[in-house]
Amino acid sequence: MYLKDGCSLLLKINKPSIPFLLNKKIPNFDTKPYIETSKINLKEHEVVQKLKHESDISLAFSYFTFVSNSNSFRHTPLTYRIMVQKLGNHGDLDGVQYLLQQMKLEGVVCSEDLFVDVIEIFRNLGLAEQALKMFYRMHDFDCKPTVKIYNRILDCLLAENKFKMINPIYSNMKKDGIEPNVFTYNVLLKVLCKNGRVDGARKLLDEMCKKGCSPDDVSYTTIVSSLCKDGNVGEARELANSFGPVLPVYNALISGYCKIRDFEEAFALLNEMLANGIDPNVITYTIVINSLCDLGNIELSMSILGKMFSRGCNPNIQTFACLIKGFLSRGRSYEGYDVWKRMSRDGIKPNTIAYNTLISGLCSNNAMVEAVSALRQMESNGCIPNVTTYSTLIDGFAKTGDFIGASETWNKMIRNGCQPNVVAYTCMVDALCRVGMLDQAHDLIGCMTRENCPPNTFTFNALVRGLCQCGRVDWAMDVFASMGRYNCLPNNTTFNELLDGLFRSNCLDEALSLFIEMEKTGIEWNLVTYNTVVYGFCRLDRFKEALLVVGKMLRKGTKLDAITFNILIHAFCKRGRVQGAFQLMNEMKSRELCPDFVSYTSIISGLCKWSGIDGAVDFLEKMVNEGIFPNIVTWDVLVRSLNCETSSLHCFQQVDCPP
Repeated sequence: MYLKDGCSLLLKINKPSIPFLLNKKIPNFDTKPYIETSKINLKEHEVVQKLKHESDISLAFSYFTFVSNSNSFRHTPLTYRIMVQKLGNHGDLDGVQYLLQQMKLEGVVCSEDLFVDVIEIFRNLGLAEQALKMFYRMHDFDCKPTVKIYNRILDCLLAENKFKMINPIYSNMKKDGIEPNVFTYNVLLKVLCKNGRVDGARKLLDEMCKKGCSPDDVSYTTIVSSLCKDGNVGEARELANSFGPVLPVYNALISGYCKIRDFEEAFALLNEMLANGIDPNVITYTIVINSLCDLGNIELSMSILGKMFSRGCNPNIQTFACLIKGFLSRGRSYEGYDVWKRMSRDGIKPNTIAYNTLISGLCSNNAMVEAVSALRQMESNGCIPNVTTYSTLIDGFAKTGDFIGASETWNKMIRNGCQPNVVAYTCMVDALCRVGMLDQAHDLIGCMTRENCPPNTFTFNALVRGLCQCGRVDWAMDVFASMGRYNCLPNNTTFNELLDGLFRSNCLDEALSLFIEMEKTGIEWNLVTYNTVVYGFCRLDRFKEALLVVGKMLRKGTKLDAITFNILIHAFCKRGRVQGAFQLMNEMKSRELCPDFVSYTSIISGLCKWSGIDGAVDFLEKMVNEGIFPNIVTWDVLVRSLNCETSSLHCFQQVDCPP
């Protein structure tokens, strides 16, 4: 499928072939260096050295097999372990299983450390259940587990939130008479905290002390962090005071106070740390800098950076990434670039996350040329773009209306062997919808299912929005009805987009039916919903219904925002109730909401229509005096009004009046 003649192919979705990592058969390679080895007995350290230094996994396995078949060396537990590690690091689980079976057949001792390695391999690949199966097979290899391997398997299950599997393992551990150590307890503390059972975690902390197992920094930090994440920062502070906080605990507390925007207390903790002889580290400062940047206080975050330097604490890549994100999110691209250059001058090599932060900020500022330049720099520096990089660029191109840029980025992602995820697909669906390629967007969702990457609610929302904006609300309703087949539940955004589309298509009955559907699904109206419905009723000249919705907003405790006021001001002016529009503008100001050019333009339009051009010109002067400058729409309203008055005057002058 091509955009047009001469354009690049759009949406190539050929899965990259997965390379076969290990060929058990000896490949064709030069065996001369090994022929002589068959005539003498090799030493263990020689084989170990050769295996460790061979970077090619296929050659390493070939050598491993060759020396065994040549009878020049009988593999030991150490050489087997090294080969298992190498195969595991390359993701060849079949090879790992093969070697374990060989060890069993040859009567080679399988140590607990070997099984620790194997479980770690499964953990790194996100295969906790297979790791658990391997743990239970240890007895088949005459290997008795100790607390060390129990801790590994518990941690492996924790990493994938397999909480239900952890308790049986812990019970088996106690049945085997193995006493848990501090690592075991720390895993259990994390499990309890992740399940929202902080009280249980605190009881377990007491149990540790009673059993003579002293909690360490990780134990306390786990509970303090969990309390802070739940917003119970005061309780976390009390707990920390009971044992004398250490650096990680201080960091958790500072993060908690920053999360609730209590920077005064966060800064007090920084001073307390220094008073107690504990130097804040780069994590401490980065937490504060990131929170200040998120709040938009870039100047204070730069002051904290200066404080870091004065204390001899060098920022890391995360620190710089927070500052870059802070500047770019406020549209201050030039300063963001300055921070990026400073990072390079300080010898910090940007990683994928840093580049993604830069590219995301540039895309949010519609600086797509600079974003593509950053991608090229990323590639030239040997930093491999990931699916987040490409998704960000596709989304940026889509929002700037550059569909060719979006499609070429998609094609580049596929060519580079980067498999799209649901976010990338959703961004591409949105890009297609924005240029009216609705059939292709719908087909892409079908492709997602075939590629084992099922669409989510956000994907369908992008399609529904595109359909509604193109006036295909009937098709959008069909898509809405089909979401259940993909196990996707509609959310506020889904209903808001559909309501907007129905109102714009004058489908009032269908919109009212959708209100009932929202109630059935238990989805509460949010501010966007209220604004959409108020605007829809006003658009259909159902002004009383619009005011009833505003009343419902107020009863539910939903605060009116500037958009709500602008919708009402426009509706009042349209109906000739300009004085009511003035009162609404004053109400906006009393609620500390700033009227913008939309508010003023609506009233100027109302004055032109119902009071004459003079009042409108006077209000225009007031608008400029308040620092709000008219745009092309404002001027268009005034010019049209002037033209109408001039035409009316001209017609009046043409009439023959009696003497």
